[in-house]
Amino acid sequence: MELIRGLHNIKPQHHGCVATIGSFDGVHRGHQAVIARLAEKSREFGLPALVMTFEPQPLEYFQPDKAPVRLYRLRDKITALGQTTIDRTLCVEFDYHFAALEAEEFIDRVLFKALGVRHLVAGDDFRFGKDRIGDFAMLQTRGAELGFDVETLPTYEVNGERVSSTRIRHCLDRSDFSAAADLLGRPYQMSGRVAHGDKIGRTIGIPTANIHLHRNRSPLQGIFVTELYGIGAEPLPGVASIGTRPTVGGTRALLEVHLFDFGEDIYGRYVNIGFMKKLRDEEKFDDIEDMRIQIERDIEDGRAFFAAR
Repeated sequence: MELIRGLHNIKPQHHGCVATIGSFDGVHRGHQAVIARLAEKSREFGLPALVMTFEPQPLEYFQPDKAPVRLYRLRDKITALGQTTIDRTLCVEFDYHFAALEAEEFIDRVLFKALGVRHLVAGDDFRFGKDRIGDFAMLQTRGAELGFDVETLPTYEVNGERVSSTRIRHCLDRSDFSAAADLLGRPYQMSGRVAHGDKIGRTIGIPTANIHLHRNRSPLQGIFVTELYGIGAEPLPGVASIGTRPTVGGTRALLEVHLFDFGEDIYGRYVNIGFMKKLRDEEKFDDIEDMRIQIERDIEDGRAFFAAR
């Protein structure tokens, strides 16, 4: 899959495509249904399939305090899109200039002249352009004038309910990882590069792989049974903490993973963490020794979980 970073990087060879537009947070089964339809139109027209998405997401730009927590960072989203039939992803920087773009100018300049869209799949509630004047009806009307089709798809449902990023967030809130995986079409994971930390875990005999989340907020908080992917052929079992580490005066959220019976140096490695079960919420302990005792209990609980599988 080709990643096009910004409208300024659209080249003449990118003209001519079938496309869809959206946040695609999670690249869940509803998104996958849109991509499958786009693949059909790609074969019909003999043109590449393109996803247009935004960074930051529009609500994060307009109302950062009210924007929902992300399921995926941009890198994770691009990786997930790259595992589908999409040929190109256009990541548009959502800034003052793009927010000020008139709706008809977006259609004419971006969709028609720059991308040469021949078929567009969009949600019937899609709004765009300055002051969100543009809507699905405008897309259909202007598309007919410019020579491209616009369609929407029926709501994609699992167990009688619409699949959405919001619904998946609710699953994660209650630590229902099985339901989240059913909606995503894959287990929920978080990823990142193993970094050096303050080595507190090592000093108490419980070393951890530290992963900076690079997020304003995390969709998960607490202590979990986990599996780590990306080191060797098989996932590595362990327990992980996601939180600010109040006992040691931490302020930013960090993902710390303790791997069972593992002593290799994996600093700098890019890994994925899958979540199996929540053990408890994060706590502030009176001292490091109390924290160590509780972590040992967490490790015992984690080992028991895997032994019972």
